[in-house]
Amino acid sequence: MTLSGLAPAKINLFLHVGPVADDGYHPLASLVAFADVGDGVTVTPADALSLSVTGLFGGALAGEGDNLILRGLRALGEAAGIGAPPVAVTLDKQLPIAAGLGGGSADAGTAIRLAAQLLDLDLDEAALEAVAGVVGADGPMCLRARPAWATGRGGDLTDEPRLPPLPAVLLNPGLPSPTGAVYRAYDDAPAGGTDCPEAPADWSPGVVIDWLKAQRNDLEAPALRVTPGISEALAAMRAMPGCRLTRMSGSGATVFGLFDDAAAAEAAAVALQRPGWWGRPCLLGNPASG
Repeated sequence: MTLSGLAPAKINLFLHVGPVADDGYHPLASLVAFADVGDGVTVTPADALSLSVTGLFGGALAGEGDNLILRGLRALGEAAGIGAPPVAVTLDKQLPIAAGLGGGSADAGTAIRLAAQLLDLDLDEAALEAVAGVVGADGPMCLRARPAWATGRGGDLTDEPRLPPLPAVLLNPGLPSPTGAVYRAYDDAPAGGTDCPEAPADWSPGVVIDWLKAQRNDLEAPALRVTPGISEALAAMRAMPGCRLTRMSGSGATVFGLFDDAAAAEAAAVALQRPGWWGRPCLLGNPASG
């Protein structure tokens, strides 16, 4: 028996960040959505835990060692009392690395869920989320892979089923944007706060996009200081016909554009092709429901 699943790209539709707290973490407020594009994860029974990586960006993970997938699966086995789960995992890496898309956490979350199902482990959803937390603050939200408000360190989650599917383009300029460096740049000149806006009264796509325009990503300015090339991707996206909102996701370097319809997004994705750039049209929302 083999199980496969999509590890979807995570997008912070807005990301409000406060100054670092005494515990060393930055409090935040965000509305998170997931794309219908991402990495592929396949899990098969085996004699011992193993991981192989293929795909467009697989080479960037060669020799990484303690991949987040392996870390998450070891934690899964510990929680279930079985040791390292006897599964072989194949990761088809289609998302760029250090891209602000939660790719590593999504890969781990999908592998955890698939392995738990494959091995018929007696762990409920709360237990699986606790396991996913070992890979980082994004772990539980990426295990859920559905729209949610995130607060605190990012692990306090409230589902948001009203978010409509939003036609979008994801665009990465082929540049890494290391999260640690971006947060250090933010700390040099902290500008933001953990204000969480009141939800829109009307959740139709046009109204939601207008509401999102009033929000921000507090990591965008520091990310631009660390990786100035992100500005070229932002400018290119803003210039696309029908693009209603352009913003960086997470700590970058991926930016997204929201469009009124899928046709405009698909046309923009074609027009945005550049050597060394990565771009995909998608729907943002809840890919698990599609």
